Amino acid sequence: MISSRIIGTGSYAPKKVLTNHDLEKMIETSDDWITERTGIKERRIAAEGETTSDMAAKAAKKALEMAGIEPNDIDTIIVATVTPDMDFPSTACFVQNKLKAHKAASFDIAAACSGFIYALSVADSLIKSGHSKYALVIGAEIFSRITDWTDRNTCILFGDGAGAAVLAKTTGKRGILSTHLHSEGSSWKLLCASSHEENAKTFIRMQGNEVFKVAVRALEDVAIEALEHNGLKGDDLDWFIPHQANERIIVATAKRLGVPMDKVYMNLQKYGNTSAASIPLALDEAVRNGKVKDGDLILLDAFGGGFTWASALIRW
Repeated sequence: MISSRIIGTGSYAPKKVLTNHDLEKMIETSDDWITERTGIKERRIAAEGETTSDMAAKAAKKALEMAGIEPNDIDTIIVATVTPDMDFPSTACFVQNKLKAHKAASFDIAAACSGFIYALSVADSLIKSGHSKYALVIGAEIFSRITDWTDRNTCILFGDGAGAAVLAKTTGKRGILSTHLHSEGSSWKLLCASSHEENAKTFIRMQGNEVFKVAVRALEDVAIEALEHNGLKGDDLDWFIPHQANERIIVATAKRLGVPMDKVYMNLQKYGNTSAASIPLALDEAVRNGKVKDGDLILLDAFGGGFTWASALIRW
């Protein structure tokens, strides 16, 4: 039976670091207040002129290097982003050109913080159906450019970055076991990017308390869906790698799933919420620092604007 597995990961974070102490000079807040409520200590900010496709391509090159394949081996490129270089062409087309992956069909997916798992699911389906042999899946965001830096409820949360994974066809027991995708458009006003006035700049708008309540429940439900689909439980997991939005959300979700915190991978303290980039960035870090090992059972779990939520269960 044909399935897909991840054979390479990569990530990229901009050089500029914006700490909580830096934010203290910009708005009425404190390092203690931000840390206690979010777990975030710092975040990365894209350089002037740096684009989403620039970051995506840098993460992709590292993933290709780990996978041991060339750009022209890739036949599908999917970029998950809600901060594209421009309305069109797709960010994926710019990535294709920067990589010189001329044989790849390229397109974007917009599912906010769930975007990487959505893209992973599409790539997995393309490989299983025989339409793709090697797929490059990327999550990349520059949220700093849609952040209202006078709004202390949102500007403390977000950062910029990119993460990538190369998927290949396999017939073994390792790989993506299942993916599960959901959305609910009626609640879009609770978390969106919009402007208050006509022709005004677009910013992230979020009603944090309401989002928290929905997110924890949705993350638990879709995680249980993945586990039950495969006849497994939370204590079967080697690693739980959730969307890196807020430490309190992650802790609450892990507790509901019965997953101990020593099996939960978190790096949001360094990067903040990087939306679609957060899971692949965390996954790459966990792989490269030796946390993730062959045969490990890994659960990916995300919730984002839309609302969208998704999970993926992987045998590494």
